[in-house]
Amino acid sequence: MPKTDEDIAKGFALGDESCLAAAYRRWGSLVYTVAGRALGDAEEAKDIAQQVFIGAWRGRAGFEPSKGTLLAWLMGITRYKIADALEQRSRRRRDLEAVSATAVEIPRLDDAVPQVIVDQLLVRDCLADLTPAQRRVLELAFFDDLTQIQIAERTGWPLGTVKTHARRGLIALRRRLEEVDGAAQ
Repeated sequence: MPKTDEDIAKGFALGDESCLAAAYRRWGSLVYTVAGRALGDAEEAKDIAQQVFIGAWRGRAGFEPSKGTLLAWLMGITRYKIADALEQRSRRRRDLEAVSATAVEIPRLDDAVPQVIVDQLLVRDCLADLTPAQRRVLELAFFDDLTQIQIAERTGWPLGTVKTHARRGLIALRRRLEEVDGAAQ
């Protein structure tokens, strides 16, 4: 079992899986903490930490212990992953604002291009993973084009409850879509 940072770095570069485990034990919490502070989201920080170590392991041929420490290399990867996550957030926010600002006509299934059909099936599959209340609110909002006030009137739920279900549903839907997108890459 490697004991020093140098031993871990050399073994890591050579593909020794025990050195990957040792690196994770030694620096995983630091990567997680840095990501958590930068992103303000514990779940997203866990994802970033996993991505950093998976990416580092897959790209270990690019690590040269003679040019720097493994920790510095891991922190560089962490910074890039955080920047990517923040850019994705910004892009999603811009996309949501753009969609909110314009009315989007959903094509009929028989007129749709294949990618639109795949996207619709993917969204419906992801909606199935939500709680029934979250799914109902999002379906009423997006498929029936109802406002949150109209949803509250239709369901008999308080407006605050509708807003909570919408927000939590969108967060869960986003995470699920990101998982699917990450698996496809």
